[in-house]
This record gives sequence, structure tokens and C-alpha cells, in this order.
Amino acid sequence: MERPNIVLIMTDEMRGDCMGVAGHPDVKTPYLDSLATQGIYFPNAYSACPSCVPARATLHTGLSPRHTGRVGYQDRVDWNYGSTMAGELSRAGYYTQCVGKMHVHPLRNMLGFHNVELHDGYLHEYRYPDVPYNENQQVADDYFYWLKNEKGISCDANDTGMDCNGWVARPWIYEEKYHPTNWVADRSIDFLRRRDPRQPFFLMASFVRPHAPYDAPQYYFDLYKDKPLRAPFKGDWDNDALLQELGGLYNSCTGPKDPELIRQQQIGYYACITHVDHQIGRILQALVEHKLMDNTVILFTSDHGEMLSDHGWCRKCLPYRGSAGIPMILSGPERIIGTRNRVDYSLVELRDVMPTCLDLAGAAIPSHLDGQSMLHPINREYLHGEHTFHFDHASNQFIVTPTDKFIWFTEQNREQYFDLIKDPYETHNAIHDAEYQSRIAELRSLLAQQLKDSEEGYSDGVHLFSGCTPVDCLSNATLPNC
Repeated sequence: MERPNIVLIMTDEMRGDCMGVAGHPDVKTPYLDSLATQGIYFPNAYSACPSCVPARATLHTGLSPRHTGRVGYQDRVDWNYGSTMAGELSRAGYYTQCVGKMHVHPLRNMLGFHNVELHDGYLHEYRYPDVPYNENQQVADDYFYWLKNEKGISCDANDTGMDCNGWVARPWIYEEKYHPTNWVADRSIDFLRRRDPRQPFFLMASFVRPHAPYDAPQYYFDLYKDKPLRAPFKGDWDNDALLQELGGLYNSCTGPKDPELIRQQQIGYYACITHVDHQIGRILQALVEHKLMDNTVILFTSDHGEMLSDHGWCRKCLPYRGSAGIPMILSGPERIIGTRNRVDYSLVELRDVMPTCLDLAGAAIPSHLDGQSMLHPINREYLHGEHTFHFDHASNQFIVTPTDKFIWFTEQNREQYFDLIKDPYETHNAIHDAEYQSRIAELRSLLAQQLKDSEEGYSDGVHLFSGCTPVDCLSNATLPNC
């Protein structure tokens, strides 16, 4: 049987609930909903280490954060993984192309792809004056280089005046065709024209949005600006004092404290999602025009979510649904993916993307991978997640199942427990509720086992030890991993 083409469409910082198929009352995503209708939707999908660098390390290697060594966010650490998703697919005879965000080091690290047309978004670490010339984003990033050729040497994607981690929102100031979201779709579509039609391909179309800045074209702001929007979720455990202290900073991890600015944040974020969705529609139409849909499988996901002012938090790195919950859709011909238009409640994670793509390609799945192919039932009872988070001493470890979640803040030695069936948006911390004590003890024990003999000293396999110094990268992060 002819091997299928594989298209991995990825967003950055997109919440798992922000799709029509996920039941969101406000966000409109007609093309993503169409993919779900023609495929499999996984509502229990997570990012085990929810920020850009560690999440993408897991995606590209099929390994857990403990095995990639990336348990927090740290730029400019070499990626030396011996086995990668694109590398294995290349060895299996696929032509591999990435367009858009990679967020690896060095910036032009191909990570096994035959070709990369790069746009990583605005990365402060690669803009400083002491960055080597060929690592500076103005040179190494293809979109920024292209934009300057098109609009002039002083033009930049942040000309709106907004920060790449801020919650301020305003429409894009140039023509829509110059927006980085359109650029990723343009270059992905052009790849379909340039490909060798005799060879199966793996195309990764990697969008930076809806990651801040929230700068979709005006049309998309207009879709939401007059709509009543669901308010952010609040809980009995929220730190309102921290929000009041820091909620006036334009890029605070708490998000804004002004209700009108929260609404503007939501409008900008939702506008970016629908803009991305429409550009995904362009890619789907191009696949149809090239007569490729009958033998192409599309996998859609994101690296992590966005708190979006839920519980007085913004951005990611946290173990809550807004941050760690991600979209996951597998769409394609029924003869390849099985029955379509179905919901699979399996607990899945970014580590499962690589083995799924290799399985689709008929390639051998390396035995050392932690992930599993989503083409087959995944009977994962629980998932261990974590993130070193230096802000507010919020480094965290968590165990999540399809029905509940246990969280341990390692520096604060504080615990939370949520019944995800009764309380999917984690509004009540049930850590002291009598009815859950035996279950909490079970999950706490599972976490202790997961962290046994950890480099930081978190556990001996039975007990959890607070006061340990968290790190962003374990010692194995800089070693070849195969």
C-alpha cells in the first residue's frame, strides 16, 4: 500500500478547550472542527512540561521530560538528540520539511529535517547585541529576513509595540499578507508545489500564534469585540493578592487585574486562533487542489496552552487545564486511521506524536521512546508532568488521570487535588476533603515513585522532599540521546 503523506500542523500556546469541537462557547474554528469530523478528537491531551522548549523537546524525541532532560524553560542549550521525529522519517524515505517555529538551539539546527523555513517568533535571547551574527534572529530567522526585504530594513514584527509575552492586544498594523501566520501558510502551500511527487512527505506547519503578541488582523478582532465572552474561571484557591500586586504590569504572569483589559486579552487571543484556523483552511484547500487528501494524514496539536486570566494567571508553565491541556486531532482517510468522527478519551501527550507519525509511515518505532502510537488504543492510566517555574516559587510536579489531578509545588510544599469530572476547570481544591483522602494518598505515592532518585532529590520512591533546588535542565539534557 502506498505510504501516506503526513502533515503535522502545530500552534503555539493554544488551549485545548479553544475549539468549537471542544465545546467552547465563544471561539470559532471551522477548519479544525472539520478535521475532527473527518478524524479522531482526543479531549484528554496534555503537555507534560508546558512551555515552548521542553514541550518541543518531547514532541521531537518521543521522550518524557525526565528523559529529554528539559524540565523547565532555558534557551541556548544545545539539542543533541540522536533520534528525532524528522530524522527517523527521513531515514524511512520521507522528504521532511518544517515551516515556522522550531525553537531549538542553535536556531538553524535542522533536527533531522531536510529543510527548514524558520520563524520562531520574537525570542529575546536571540536579539541581544552579544549574540553571534549567525544566531541573531534578524539573520537566522527566515520570516524576519523576508519581512525586512518586503517592508524595509527597520520593519519588525513587534512594530505594534507589544511584547511577545504580554497580555496587551491590538490588531496587526500591516497588510494581512505580511503577518507571520499567513507566511507559514504561504510557505507550506509553496512546498506542495515544489515537492517531488514521487516521494512521500512529512510537512510540519508550525504557527507561532496564538502565542502573544495578540495581533491578528482587524477582521478577526471584529469577530469578537462585540460578543459577550465567557469570564475567566476562578477558584477557592486563587491568589488575589498576587494579582492585585502584579496585575498592572503589561507582561505579568498574573495577567491584568483590570476587567476591561482581561476582555481585550480574550478578544486578541481568540482573534489569533480564528486567524490561524482560516490559514489552516488554506493549507487544506491546497491539499485538495494537489489531489493529496485521499492519501494524507493530518495531525493537529499545540506545544502547551495559555492560562488567559483563569485563576489570576497568564501564560504557561503551570499544571492547570488552561496551561497543560492541549488540542489533539488525528484526521485522514478511514482506511488509515480507522473510524472517523469519533472521540477517543485516552490520556495522550506530545510524546505520542513521534511514534504516531512513524507508525503512519510504516517505519520502525525505536524501543526507547516513551510515547505510543495514537493509531492504537492507549491505556495510559496516568501521566506525570512537571515544570520548574522560578516565578513565585511555583515549580510544580503533577499526576493527572482522565478523572483527577494531584499537584505538588516543590518549593512551597503545597498540594492541590481536583476532581476533573465534577470540577473540570479546577475551581475547588479538594486536598483536605475527607472523601478523597485515600485517592490523594494513592496519587501522592505515584508521584513519589515517578521522582525516585531524581537528580534534584525530590523523592526516595516513598516520600516527597520539599526544599530541593529545582533546575531547568537535567544533566542528560546536553548529552546525545538515542
